[in-house]
Amino acid sequence: MKFRAKITGKGCLELFIHVSCTVARLAKVCVLRVRPDSLCFSPAGFHGLREAGLWCEAGLWCEVRRGAFQQFRMEGVSEDLDEIHLELTAEHLSRAARSAAGASFLKLQLTHRRRPCLTVAVELASSLGRARSVVHELPVQVLPRGAWRACLPPSLRAADASIYLPRWRTLRSIVERMANVGDHVLVEANLRGRMTLSMETEVVSIKSYFKNLGNPPESAGAPPNGDLESMVQVRVDNRKLLQFLEGQQINPTMALCNIWDNSLLQLVLVQEDVSLQYFIPAL
Repeated sequence: MKFRAKITGKGCLELFIHVSCTVARLAKVCVLRVRPDSLCFSPAGFHGLREAGLWCEAGLWCEVRRGAFQQFRMEGVSEDLDEIHLELTAEHLSRAARSAAGASFLKLQLTHRRRPCLTVAVELASSLGRARSVVHELPVQVLPRGAWRACLPPSLRAADASIYLPRWRTLRSIVERMANVGDHVLVEANLRGRMTLSMETEVVSIKSYFKNLGNPPESAGAPPNGDLESMVQVRVDNRKLLQFLEGQQINPTMALCNIWDNSLLQLVLVQEDVSLQYFIPAL
């Protein structure tokens, strides 16, 4: 098994730093799935779907495609299984990536000294104009093939409602206020570009309305009951939603909300060569 990649350019370096920091805020231990065309992050031991088909835990799935790297070479377990799965502490990778702020490049390499490591090498310019290198040796566990199933991308049917998200700061501010009052929030949306966030306790009721948000073209089909105006809803843990809104550092070109009625909330962020999905099960 071999893996080596190189990132250059301010934009690509910042993007990888933001991805690493976002993953670290949402997962303590993560699995880095190395494929010929991408790097994928998921929480360690993430079994999103029970055998009965019920979503049972919050989790993320993040893909950084090959276009974000200037160099990208890998050899998997075999020709038929051209992948590598590495389990590591997400904060270790985040800390190493943050050291690349202002660097000329960052290199990733799977190495094996006393134990398998993901080596992160960063080249920085000193005040004297001379380059200096910083090397991080991150311990990793190479997962056997039997553990790969937990690292597969989520497979879901089409959502009951799909809608573009409002401005991120506005959404985060609303959820922050609701989190100070209650533990859950009801998210509703329809296929006419309308979305509401609401929560209710014995002493207070809060509801925020959004309209004309727009729906992606692929959501043009009719909802289960055939009424485009009807609201599809899901009640989720306010802390999980706020954790994602505060933790993600990607500046997405597209932000999408998918709802499976009373089952699951999925938030999707896309920016250039990165896509991030976060799943929150219904309460």
